[in-house]
Amino acid sequence: MGIRCVAVYESYQLKQFTDLGLAEPILRAIKTEGYTAPTPIQAQAIPIMMSGKDMVGIAQTGTGKTAAFVLPLLHRISELRDRPIANHCVALILAPTRELASQIADSIRTYGSAMRVSVAIVVGGVKPGGQIRMMARGVDVVVATPGRLLDHVQTGVIKLDRTETVVLDEGDQMLDLGFMPTIRKIMAKLPKKRQTVLFSATMPQQIRSLADDFLNQPSEIAVTPTSKPIELIN
Repeated sequence: MGIRCVAVYESYQLKQFTDLGLAEPILRAIKTEGYTAPTPIQAQAIPIMMSGKDMVGIAQTGTGKTAAFVLPLLHRISELRDRPIANHCVALILAPTRELASQIADSIRTYGSAMRVSVAIVVGGVKPGGQIRMMARGVDVVVATPGRLLDHVQTGVIKLDRTETVVLDEGDQMLDLGFMPTIRKIMAKLPKKRQTVLFSATMPQQIRSLADDFLNQPSEIAVTPTSKPIELIN
């Protein structure tokens, strides 16, 4: 499953969100938020994810990568007619910290405000009861930190055998925090036929190895932020 037939994009043709084929409720929500033109990472990643291909994205904070994977996930959910199955999720997003997991979940609710979408935040540092009750009904998207997710998987609270898409966000941060053994255990619980997307600010050898082991001929995109984060602070 090594990275072959890889395309690295350093430039992009500016498009409007309306050119990307996203479902109407999503377009309505992002218009309400005042967004019209996608960032480079969004313009490149959204069509790839909507095609169902695996992908590696090299992108730093400030490039708009959260919307780059949240919007196509919501589009996929909008196409589903069946409600989530108890203890299962359609999509899984792994993040290194509970703060980032919460931010991602907020983005899902914002961009999915005009459609029915359920999201569960599964993180450590809080009592598990609420997470267990939420998962009992089944959800569209689980946003999780690896340690707490593995705890729930091992007890059967969360089942991943029907998950269609998994996104690993901030892969190099999860490497720095020592999550790679846990991530490998989680990936082993996912179906072999799935879409896997990996975002990382850098591509150290261990992240490349993870991509080689779990992604199937992914497309690779790389962008740099249009502005450094400090320049965006008013």
